[in-house]
Amino acid sequence: MSTAPDYPSAHGLLDGRSAVVTAAAGAGIGGATARRFLEEGASVVLGDAHARRLKETVEALAGEFGADRVAGTACDVTEEQQVAALLELAEARHGRLDILVNNAGLGGTATLEEMTDEQWDRVLDVTLTGTMRCTRAALRRFRASGGGGVIVNNASVVGWRAQAGQSHYAAAKAGVMALTRCAALEAADLGVRVNAVSPSLAMHPHLVKVTTPELLEQLTAREAFGRWAEPWEVANVIVFLASGYSSYLTGEVLSVSSQHP
Repeated sequence: MSTAPDYPSAHGLLDGRSAVVTAAAGAGIGGATARRFLEEGASVVLGDAHARRLKETVEALAGEFGADRVAGTACDVTEEQQVAALLELAEARHGRLDILVNNAGLGGTATLEEMTDEQWDRVLDVTLTGTMRCTRAALRRFRASGGGGVIVNNASVVGWRAQAGQSHYAAAKAGVMALTRCAALEAADLGVRVNAVSPSLAMHPHLVKVTTPELLEQLTAREAFGRWAEPWEVANVIVFLASGYSSYLTGEVLSVSSQHP
């Protein structure tokens, strides 16, 4: 088993940019992305459905990077008004919106035979339709401001690869990939790029709570490096997609994985 590499130094890749990251409270990919964006020079507005965790995260990041560069508001991506308020906060605080990271998603485990309509609908509404709502709202703002901007969606390797008990989540993440490609084509005339990352296994406290040790062991064994990804390793790829280094990429889904069949 290999060990995680050293944490990367910042290079000012997002200097002066204004970004929104959904589901950004806590220690997962969203929180790691917010931190990496701040380290790379962006100002960030965080959204999350968990108000207490969001408040704690905003206060911690503001104390480290400055209150003028960090803000947050509770946002349930299934509520269009809350999505609008999140993007409006970025414009109000930082003068514009340059980058949207759609990180919000909801999983769960149930066989298709046992799955209820409510379980299916909830996962699809948060993970796929929530990404659509945020993307739609951002595109409207990018158009109103004269064009330009970047959207990065968080998909998953289960959108490509079958995993028992994940029909709803896999369908939602495959939908995020398809949405990414279609939105990219529609947004090209605006000078807006839309791409996605597709992580396999990024470890964080919430995943430990909802996944059995046996399944984590099985998934880890499929990784070529013999370990899971650190959330910041996924965030690094999101930084790349948000930066000028990916200026010719749109409609792409980048696998952030060492997983093999």
